[in-house]
Amino acid sequence: MKTIVLIGAGKSATVLIDYLIAETEANNWKFIIADSNREQILLKTKNSGFAEAIQLDITNEEQRGQLIQRAHVVISMMPPALHFLVAKDCVEYRKHLLTASYLDDKIKSLKDEISNRKLLFICEMGLDPGIDHMSAMKIINEIKAAGGQIRSFKSHCGGLVAPESDNNPWHYKISWNPRNIVMAGQSGAVYKEDNVTKTISYQNLFDCSNEIVYDGLKHLAFYPNRDSLGYIPTYKLPDTATFLRTTLRHVDFFKGWNAIVHAGLTNDVDEIDVNGLTFSAWSKPVLPFVQEENRSMLEFLGLFSESPVPASAKTSADILQYLLEIKLKMEPADKDMIVMLHEFEYELGGQSKTLQSCLVVRGEDSLRTAMAKTVGLPLGIAAKLILNGKITLRGLHIPTVKEIYLPVLEELEKSGIVFVEN
Repeated sequence: MKTIVLIGAGKSATVLIDYLIAETEANNWKFIIADSNREQILLKTKNSGFAEAIQLDITNEEQRGQLIQRAHVVISMMPPALHFLVAKDCVEYRKHLLTASYLDDKIKSLKDEISNRKLLFICEMGLDPGIDHMSAMKIINEIKAAGGQIRSFKSHCGGLVAPESDNNPWHYKISWNPRNIVMAGQSGAVYKEDNVTKTISYQNLFDCSNEIVYDGLKHLAFYPNRDSLGYIPTYKLPDTATFLRTTLRHVDFFKGWNAIVHAGLTNDVDEIDVNGLTFSAWSKPVLPFVQEENRSMLEFLGLFSESPVPASAKTSADILQYLLEIKLKMEPADKDMIVMLHEFEYELGGQSKTLQSCLVVRGEDSLRTAMAKTVGLPLGIAAKLILNGKITLRGLHIPTVKEIYLPVLEELEKSGIVFVEN
């Protein structure tokens, strides 16, 4: 019996679990879900007879190996640093692997073994990275096939709060890993604009908000995302004058987050003594950056409270994450929203043309979020296509090749994940 093993049942796995339970029933497969918290799995499966829940210590080599040996396809939804443990076992036991995380050097080191053992590893198979690659490459290849030359490519994506649930001064609520929100942008950014390579430090990343212009989307701005240049050869756009990948937030978000970054409150390296420490004493470095336009935002988070910080905190980032999880949490009926926007400028037949391709997805509630849908479904669809023999590719990939993105995008449209072009 064909078996899918999912490792990790956190925030982004809810819709994926729903999808794979349905596919398991329809195809007579076996579906195993492993997590450190077995109760969390049972909450999401509603004790379905088509899903087996296993408590797993991911660092236990014997336990992990026994689990992976039962699989045909493994999906890892673990934190990025733990994917390599799973990947090594998948190579050893000859199992296909899917992840939503960025392809890193450790996974790349397995490239030859993956190919030699005729396995398929697909990384960056979520939302961003993931759906962004697939939707962009489809348009890029269509423009090229028509004889066009792309001069500018910008790709924006953000996990946001839906307008009907937007009731705080940050215009933001947490729909994914809160630690990633604290750490966002810490490596700075590098991109290409008008044939000039531009590098922005972390300290300056949130200094100014760059608003996007698109009908129906208001008050959204972007900050450059990591290393855009690394994707130029991947997208096969060496002659493009502008190449930029970004993250979207509400314009007001920048005003508050910029102060927090400049004050060093996102520091996750230096340990601090929390004995007797209050939030107001901890946040004192932010005071020089408090302005009329961000004061209410910082007060809303509780930065100036005289209450003690959590005793378990070891770094400033721990304290900040604690406040974010309380103040920016999604209530049960809250809805999130995913916005992805690709912007192209290209020449075709001697004419200059522009194209915008936009995706907007709204969540159902705080559990079945738009984030969970757009991160999880590409992984589930890819697993199904592999088991059904619709994807026969082998080797180490991200989803920029037609053999992956065409069938996956087609399936995503059936689930309401549809881009609108103009």
